[in-house]
Amino acid sequence: MKYILSISIMLFMGGLAIGQTNSSPKKVPVPLAVFDDNVSAPLTLKERNYIIEAYGDYAEQYVFSKPQMLKSIKQLLRNRILIEKKSNFEKRNEATKLSEVPLFNNYVPELSRDELFDPRNFNPLKYQLEFYSLETKIYNVDGSDYVILIKSQHQ
Repeated sequence: MKYILSISIMLFMGGLAIGQTNSSPKKVPVPLAVFDDNVSAPLTLKERNYIIEAYGDYAEQYVFSKPQMLKSIKQLLRNRILIEKKSNFEKRNEATKLSEVPLFNNYVPELSRDELFDPRNFNPLKYQLEFYSLETKIYNVDGSDYVILIKSQHQ
């Protein structure tokens, strides 16, 4: 009798445990970031200047001395940010305006917005753009024929 009672209790407790695991939401793992081969090349002068403009006196502490952070920024600047003509992109009306994006002035309080947009010299590190979204993000550049595309790092 004690044996049957013990088995019944164990089965009941096992059933509760199974019911609890099945009722919890499934977590979907975030895919690993993919880096292109060109991130192993040294920083260009232009890239170094972008980092210094955005991070100021903190550039060494937060970027240059952190290999993974530096690799992420090189991947972002070299492979994930595209500036294209609006006519080449059909979803431009759904995009956030660049003027609505706050400046990333945590380290350089006097940082200012570009008065004129020059796609060859645009520093995306100055802005709080959604660099680490799971999907491609699009920004309209006010007063220009350009959009900024930020491809997801999870491809």
